[in-house]
Amino acid sequence: MPFSAWLRIGAPLAFAGLLEAQGTVSGRIIDKSTRTPVLGAEVMTAVDGRKVIADSAGRFSLSGVPDGAVRLVIRAQGFSVSTFDVTMKPGATLEPIIQLDSTATGRSEAQPLPGVEVTTPASRGPRFVDFERRQRTGRGQYLTKEQISRMGMNSLGETLRTLRGVEVDCGGGAGCFVHMARAPMRCLPEWIVDERLDNFFGPRTPLQDIEAIEVYSGPSDVPGEFAGRNAGCGVIVIWTKSGPPRRRP
Repeated sequence: MPFSAWLRIGAPLAFAGLLEAQGTVSGRIIDKSTRTPVLGAEVMTAVDGRKVIADSAGRFSLSGVPDGAVRLVIRAQGFSVSTFDVTMKPGATLEPIIQLDSTATGRSEAQPLPGVEVTTPASRGPRFVDFERRQRTGRGQYLTKEQISRMGMNSLGETLRTLRGVEVDCGGGAGCFVHMARAPMRCLPEWIVDERLDNFFGPRTPLQDIEAIEVYSGPSDVPGEFAGRNAGCGVIVIWTKSGPPRRRP
């Protein structure tokens, strides 16, 4: 498939071929007591310190995991630091369910109120009401500026690559391109930037300008307001610091 058919999102990522040869851990983090997902949990490999952040459904995907015994370190607000050991084979994908014990933190029952997130309408502002409404449904994957910062990534492509069902192809000297794993070949996602369709500048949005990201990887995830001709290819919604330009009266 010619790379000209894809959307370019930046410079090629280093070591892409090496990561493909290694394994992937795509799992879910839940509270052992309540069986609810743990939003924003940090999953880090002890061997090299690489990390990803769990989405609103507690899901995470950590690619490029080396072969052999690997220890994962999990940190989440309201929980003790935990470890989880996996044994990787070349190219394998593991899908563990990791349980964190909220009763093991040593706190009294009156204290664990970590469910109040920094992405509530009161803290992020009225412009993000729709983002927060969709986030509460749990149908897509959501990242806030704070979560993106904790990831330590250098580009939008690297950040999207950590999300479930999102593929970033690099190589051939043509840069890196986003494609949803469930979408047909040559089927590119729609990019919405500050509530406007923008398939040209969307993939080129500087990471430091982003306030929040929504990713819908298939037609069953896409909200009605984004349904359209190419919605089946997935939708990526970008919220920037500046927001849309003001309309003239």
